[in-house]
Amino acid sequence: MSDREQVRASARKQIREFLATRRARLTPEQAGLPVFGGSRRVKGLRREEVATLAGISVEYYIRLERGDATGVSESVLDGINHALQLNEAERAHLRDLLNTGVARRPASSAAQPVLRAPVQRILDSMTTTAAVVFTGRLDVIGTNALGRALYEPMYADPGRPVNTARFVFLDPAARTFWRDWDRIADYSASLLRAEAGRTPFDAQLTALIGELSTRSEDFRVRWARHDVRSYATGVKRVHHPVVGDVEVAYESTRLADPGQMLLMYTPEPDSPSEDALRMLASWAASKSGAGQPYPADDPHPTGADPG
Repeated sequence: MSDREQVRASARKQIREFLATRRARLTPEQAGLPVFGGSRRVKGLRREEVATLAGISVEYYIRLERGDATGVSESVLDGINHALQLNEAERAHLRDLLNTGVARRPASSAAQPVLRAPVQRILDSMTTTAAVVFTGRLDVIGTNALGRALYEPMYADPGRPVNTARFVFLDPAARTFWRDWDRIADYSASLLRAEAGRTPFDAQLTALIGELSTRSEDFRVRWARHDVRSYATGVKRVHHPVVGDVEVAYESTRLADPGQMLLMYTPEPDSPSEDALRMLASWAASKSGAGQPYPADDPHPTGADPG
């Protein structure tokens, strides 16, 4: 079987599992369907109930849930989105899987991302905000000094580029660093699941998922849920080894370079976290000024493109 055929077969399998898990999480009451007496043998909605809600035939929906992605119109997709109450990230993920399942030619494999020099200059201009650039694989490919200091524990592993999912699931220190580790673990697996739908021919992503699946039961459980999400906004809560507890709000924005996402972290004004971030900035500056390896030896983890 060729690489293209393997990816298409994997996409069909993911379509089956994604639709089945979305169907299983909804009850008839949540879907607005009447409930009659007697026990139900199926967890969540039945296939025929989803078909009714989507306005399509039962046979057609069964064929789709078996992974046959041919001929899915926009109206059918809208009906399924409505029936399964998919959020924006889930709708995009289903579309990605459907497109891969019928693709005639493979998409280009994801190239090794490079952080452009102008982006690094923008990062470096942020002196009171921690800033980090991630790829869809959750590789850290760029930071400013404060962002590098905030994520200091991730750099203990000599492997490069630093990868947040690998840190979360494979490094015991992550459970101390992330004060709400379970939420971060859910978040990381969901981001990788969405990226796998977008870039099914990314060999590095496939290798990362294989590594995490082999070495982490926590990842395997979350991966099997088929949950997806996208970067947005929120709060990160960490216990930093230098300054203690820090809570920062973050905002995200996509960069012009495909797959690159800038996250910017700021604390609440006049809060203990703001004081902690100031201390962290001073600590980072002192280490750099003293000529110690951090952060001067690795300000740009993959090397910035000169353009």
